[in-house]
This record gives sequence, C-alpha cells and structure tokens, in this order.
Amino acid sequence: MKINNKLKSLFLAAVVGFSSCSETALLDLNIDQNAATDMDMAFLFSTGTLRIGGEYENTRANMLYSATMIQHTASLAGYFSGDKYFYNAQYSGAYMERHYTDVFRLLQHVKENTEGIPEEANLNAAATIIMAFDIHRMTDLYGDIPYTEAARGLNGDEYWFPKYDTQEEVYTALIQDIVAARDRITPSARSIAAQDFVFRGDMDQWKKFANSLLMRIAMRMSNVDPARAREVFVEASNNGPFESNADNAYIIYAEGPIGINRNGLNDGYWNTYKYSRDAKISKTFIDWMKANNDPRLMIVSGGLGDPEVPSTWNTDPAAQRGMPNGYNVSTIRNVLSASELADFEANQPAGQRMFSMINLKYLDWSDPYLLQTYAEVELMRAEAALKGWIGSNAETHFANGVRAAIEVWTDFDASFARSNAEIDAYIQGRGFTAASDEDKLRLIGEEYWAATWLNDIESWSNWRRTGYPELTPTQDPGRFEANEIPRRLRYWETEIGANPENYSNAIGRIGGDLLMTRMWWDGGN
Repeated sequence: MKINNKLKSLFLAAVVGFSSCSETALLDLNIDQNAATDMDMAFLFSTGTLRIGGEYENTRANMLYSATMIQHTASLAGYFSGDKYFYNAQYSGAYMERHYTDVFRLLQHVKENTEGIPEEANLNAAATIIMAFDIHRMTDLYGDIPYTEAARGLNGDEYWFPKYDTQEEVYTALIQDIVAARDRITPSARSIAAQDFVFRGDMDQWKKFANSLLMRIAMRMSNVDPARAREVFVEASNNGPFESNADNAYIIYAEGPIGINRNGLNDGYWNTYKYSRDAKISKTFIDWMKANNDPRLMIVSGGLGDPEVPSTWNTDPAAQRGMPNGYNVSTIRNVLSASELADFEANQPAGQRMFSMINLKYLDWSDPYLLQTYAEVELMRAEAALKGWIGSNAETHFANGVRAAIEVWTDFDASFARSNAEIDAYIQGRGFTAASDEDKLRLIGEEYWAATWLNDIESWSNWRRTGYPELTPTQDPGRFEANEIPRRLRYWETEIGANPENYSNAIGRIGGDLLMTRMWWDGGN
C-alpha cells in the first residue's frame, strides 16, 4: 500500500509539472520539425501544367470519345465509346475527375499565393492563362461547371460544395481573367523560365497565347452573342496573337523517367496500352485527304500493316484505306466487298491491319502536346473576315492557316516536311477564291478539322459550333441515346453523391445530364 501511495504521488507530481508547461510547447509536439513549411509556387505551376496532358483523361476524353466522334479515328473495339455513341461513366467523367484535383487545385493555389505580389506577376499571369485554357476545355466538354468557387476548399468550408456556374458566366469570367492576366505581364517581375514547360519563360509568348485563346473563346460564342464575340475577337486580334508556327503553344516534354513529364495522349495511344492496335484512321478522314490530294496523308497515316512490325508496313499513299466508323468485328463484314472481306479475314487480329494506322512518328512520349496553334488563329481570322469583323483578306488568312497546318508537323519529325510546291498546289486546289461565302465557311471548317488532328476536343467543339465538316452519324443499335453525334460528355458520376444540390441545379438548367444536351453556344447543325 505504501508503494502504491508513493507511485500515486510521483504520478500527480508529474502531471502537475507537465500541466505547468506552456500550451504552445504542448502544441508544438504535433509539428513535424522536418516537414517543409513553404512551397515554391513555380513548382506547383510546373506540375499543374504538365498534368494537363495526363494519360488517364486524355486517353478517355480526347481519344476514346472526341477523336472517334469527330471521325478522325475509328475502331471496331467497343471500348472506343465515341465511335458508336456508347456511354462509359469512367471515360465520360475522366476529365472532370482528374483536372479539378490534379490541375485546377494546383494552379488556383498558385494564383492565390502570388496575387498582388509584383515580383510574382508573371507567374501569376501564366498560371491564370493556362488554367483558363483548361477551364475553357472543361466547360466545352460538359457545359455548366464549377469555376468561381472551384479549387478553393482550403479557403473555407463554404467552398467544399462548389456551385456550378452557367456556361455563359464561365465564358464571361474567362475573358475577364485572361485579359487581366495578359495585362499584368511585366519585364520587371522575376523569370519563370526553367519552370515554364510551355514558353520557357518568354512572357511575350504568353501574351500571344492569351490573345489567341481569347480569339478561340470569342469565335465559339459567335452564334449566341455575336456583338460581344466580335468585340473580344477584334481586341485580341489587334493586340497580337500567334504570328507563325514558332509561336505555337505546346506543353514541351523531356526525355526522362516515367511520370507526368511525358505526353499522356501519346502514352495512351501507343506506349502503355497499345490502343493503336485498335485505333485506325477513319475512312472519313482518309477519303477526304485522298480526294483533296492532301500532302498530310502520309503524315497522319503510318501505313497499312502490323504497327509493331515495320517490315509489314505499306506506306504507298494510294493504298491507304480508312476504317469506317460505327462497326464492330461482326457488323463490318456486312459493308466490305468480297475482296475487302478477304483482306479482312487475312489481316488478323480482327482484320485491322488492312486499315491505315496512326503514324508512330508523332507518338513519342517526348513529342509536344498541342494546346493551340498559329494555323487555328489564321483560320479563325479567315472566318472573321467573312463575317465582316476584320478588314483583312479572308483568302490570305485561309492560305496562311492551311500552310501553317501542314508545316507544323516538322515540330514532331523532320521527315514530315513538305515542299512549297506541294503546299501551294494543295491550297490552290481547295478553290477558296471562287467559292461562295457559305462554301468558304465549309472550307475553313474542314481545314480547322484537319489542323486540329490530335487536338480532338477542339476539333469536336468547333464542329459542334459550325457543322463542318459534314459528318454522317454512325448507326449502332446499342448507342446510349441517339444515332447522332453527341453534343457533350456527361458529368463525373461522383458529383451525384458528393455535390448533389449543385449538380441537380446544373442539370436542371442545361436540360439534363445527357450526351445530346447542347452547349450554351451550340446553335445547332
């Protein structure tokens, strides 16, 4: 008993002594003295930029959906959901799933932590512009999305369930944010060169990107708010967008270890899952290039044969054959001629080696990831000239845009160079000068479609706005809603349970979370 009493006394003394310590010292026990207490915002900017080209969502939104819906590619495989207008929840919601956490959260943190700091003005501007690029892509995939309250969860629980802004509100905010960011750029702020994977710290190039992006946004809204669209387009065009292919906005990757520093689209198409065994160039695209003597035919196509066995490749331009969209390994037999059916049976697996494959020369991990190009800028200017927005010559802009769209492929491989004579003959053969105004719009739309090969989310968005090129929908009986090319992707399904009130408000406004629900700017075609 005496021993127990002594132990109790010692224990009480220890407790009294411990409680006399300061609360600060006690709380300090919860602090990891070896943990970083500050983060370089430029590192977060680099990481957020590189993640825009991530494999997971680019495989799904850009490749499995957009590229096949826009009939750049085709596949007999059922998991290429856009080819036959199937619905796959994981694929449809992938861009939303990944970019709010992997891109917007990082870039928003950069914006908030550099705002109002003169030395960080350029970092803040670049983060704002690249985030605006990605938000614009996001809203054009889904419609109404969280923006003004997105990626702000660390600022308070009022942002844990962000509201969905209407697409019109998103467009308004994007224009304001991009203009403000562009005008913040200054030579007096510190350089971000080594941590800038787009322009290597060249802030004049970021200004050009901002203006080019504003032109894209303005043209997209031209059917629903032509006055505001014209105002934004003309201001940006006069302020200095891209002037040549040297200005193009790419995410630039480097040779190195596996991780985010590699082109995720190419990773999906070829290097990891070898989807290119199942993805072939669409018959629509091949036939169009052959009919117009397009010098890009053997840039886009890698030939016929087994993608993994170069000795089997047939790179004769005349022999190229596109795969028709909307078929599987059984139904395609019904539309092949006797000789084609013989080729199909002979060229296994699944007869796909008889169709033109994707050219592996632009599918290296270190190849650039397309954001926006000078060719797009010039083709938009051609359309703006036809609309009477600008006073310059539509024919000149059209020719500049087409030439740039052909010459740009040398950024991927030197063998893609085409002679001036070939390019001149192609432009002349398009007949733009003698065409009617409506036919000129068709020609611009077709060339924009060709110029955005690999950048298929943009191809699909511009097609939804213009209706060009004129595409025939596929007719699979298992389609999700209609035998019509979808107008949007469905939201990430987790939002139904994670943010139910705001999700419900959004789908009520847009007319339902459906593939055929139209964008605010989608005037129909």
